[in-house]
Amino acid sequence: MATEALLIFVFTYVAFSVGRVPGLRSDRVAAAIIGGVLLVVLGVLTLPEAQAAVDGGTLGLLFGMMVLSAALEISGAFNIIGWWVTRRARSPMALLVGISITSAVLSAFLINDVVCIAFTPLVLQIAESLERNPRPYLLALATSSNIGSVAAITGNPQNILIGSLSHISYGRFAQALVPVAVLALVANVATIAFLYRSSLGAPFAPRVEGKAPMVYRRWMWKSGVVGGGVLLAFVAGVPPVIAALFGASMMLLTRAVNPKRLYVRIDWTLLALFTGLFVVVGGIEKAGLAEYLLRILQPLRPESPLGLTIITAILSNVVSNVPAVMVLKSIVPHLPHAESAWLTLAMASTLAGNLTLPGSIATIIVVERAKGRATISLVDFIKVGIPSGLVSLAIGTLWLGWWWLPR
Repeated sequence: MATEALLIFVFTYVAFSVGRVPGLRSDRVAAAIIGGVLLVVLGVLTLPEAQAAVDGGTLGLLFGMMVLSAALEISGAFNIIGWWVTRRARSPMALLVGISITSAVLSAFLINDVVCIAFTPLVLQIAESLERNPRPYLLALATSSNIGSVAAITGNPQNILIGSLSHISYGRFAQALVPVAVLALVANVATIAFLYRSSLGAPFAPRVEGKAPMVYRRWMWKSGVVGGGVLLAFVAGVPPVIAALFGASMMLLTRAVNPKRLYVRIDWTLLALFTGLFVVVGGIEKAGLAEYLLRILQPLRPESPLGLTIITAILSNVVSNVPAVMVLKSIVPHLPHAESAWLTLAMASTLAGNLTLPGSIATIIVVERAKGRATISLVDFIKVGIPSGLVSLAIGTLWLGWWWLPR
């Protein structure tokens, strides 16, 4: 049984490392589904065990936040926010700060991938209208959305997973990681401003303010009120999955917008990916491979914030952050100071995404959506990502290890 589980584990995570099954066109999602099915077919897991391995709370929270984010996108809320920021930016530095803060704050409450999907065209349009190099602003969007998403359970898929498994409250999670996000964001803006100081240029020339973009006003108010209610429910201690699904159901109860417009914006492949990975990791746990992995990692001292940060950062850039968290979730409950370990896992898996171009789906979204209008090369990204990412990880490790842990 252990041999079959190990082979399936290697198959799945090799596919995640290279982006597809070698020699085939099957992608990461297909690999996760195939791996999960093989575990059942080969008898490593029974069908009931495979079903029990899937965490419905995580999938429900992820689905609910996708619906709420899609509703805000359809309403034109993201367009109006981008327009508002542009009107108030009178200099390149102010625009850089505005884009960074806006994308970080929105990414803390919404899934950062959605923020990058909505804001990339806006950032390109802003840069073109001001006749400026879009590269520093796109880099600010990608890196800041990752940094902002570390602050809350709803910021990204791996945080949603960690929130569901750890049972850390929304408020407690934010209390621990908002300071990390704020300090890391300052360091990130300073890094981009220094490296692109010649590209930012002189203050903007006086310009005629354009009209505000068109919005579905009634839908925007509804999605804003529902989203605000969901956030208040999070803070009040309502289980996040219940609050998110209730908010999503309220948005689906509509006469103004065809629900199909919401469905097409939901990342169903991400939900399938999570489902397959849950089953694969369930097989790994049953076969005892998680305990074996813990013994292998022991020299790096995963019980310490620094050791767990290093392990998570490396693994996140080898197989991506969600699979990394899936593997390490079996180890964290066995570590001392489990709450601090969960928070360290969330911090490191998120901020490590800024170290390399493929390290975060949000970054890939920005690069791909900008194609044809702006180019961000691997060198462009790591020039910003490595110094910013290392400083951010250092800030997170120091905060959680030397300030938060003793409390």
